Amino acid sequence: MVVETARVAYVFPGQGSQWAGMGRDLYDNFDSSRKVFEEADEALGFPLSRLCFDGPGDELRQTINAQPAVVTVSYACLKAVLLSDAGNGGFPPPAFVAGHSLGEYTALAAAGVLDFAATVSLARERGRLMHEAGQIKPGGMVAIIGLDEEALAEVCAETGTWIANINCPGQIVISGAREDLPRASELAKARGARRTIPLEVSGAFHTPLMEPAVKGMAELLATLSFHEPLVPIVGNTTARPQSTAELIKEELLAQLDSCVQWQRSVAYMTASGVDTFVEIGPGKVLTGLIRRIDRGVRLINIEDAEAIKESG
Repeated sequence: MVVETARVAYVFPGQGSQWAGMGRDLYDNFDSSRKVFEEADEALGFPLSRLCFDGPGDELRQTINAQPAVVTVSYACLKAVLLSDAGNGGFPPPAFVAGHSLGEYTALAAAGVLDFAATVSLARERGRLMHEAGQIKPGGMVAIIGLDEEALAEVCAETGTWIANINCPGQIVISGAREDLPRASELAKARGARRTIPLEVSGAFHTPLMEPAVKGMAELLATLSFHEPLVPIVGNTTARPQSTAELIKEELLAQLDSCVQWQRSVAYMTASGVDTFVEIGPGKVLTGLIRRIDRGVRLINIEDAEAIKESG
């Protein structure tokens, strides 16, 4: 599967793509991946790898665990693709990297902004802070299918909720206080939404209700030294490249309480010449979203040992 003249972007999935058993075949087949799991266990001080491989699923879905777990499996995939024990998959160096929400943290490591141990530790703290913010101000998220952004913005304005993720045409996620979401969902249906799907999350992510998490993350980021990115990271909130360490820090804070502009991020990359997207990590969520954003691009999904071997 050689991509000869393509302009490639590597994209990384976010929370919700986790599943018990993920990463085990990477650990068993690739030395580079095994080292990633061992480094995660050491950095976090508990066997995250065992939780990825064996579950239980309820524990893995907890925000504080799901976030470092998805980052770890995604980075283990990336290392297996890039290093010699699996070949390079025929992929040229990326023109951009990007991640959906949490996936932006995997992009940090991929772009050399932080080493992996610091990245997975930061992802764990992000999960903890977001979960705690959700306990202070209980909330949730609902995917709205089949309603455009303008109509949904009116629904949110009328119900005290927020647009949290603009994923692709026809799929937008709203967030808000737990007591406001049922009315918002019903109003969205009345305005023409085909479906409303509550998401399994522990808070109103990407809204002002995450303000306590923003404060905690700001204190944490102030203690870390970021390197300049080796490849531009397309930011979730701006849908534009974050090409300096300071811009990246600003983006990591902004994405906690602001809308994830995934559709516009993909559109920016395609307008900049990207014709191939390689989704690296568990699941195929981003592949599906990008297909609905632009049917003219090539899509490659790398989530397990079989896919890596086929790409080599």
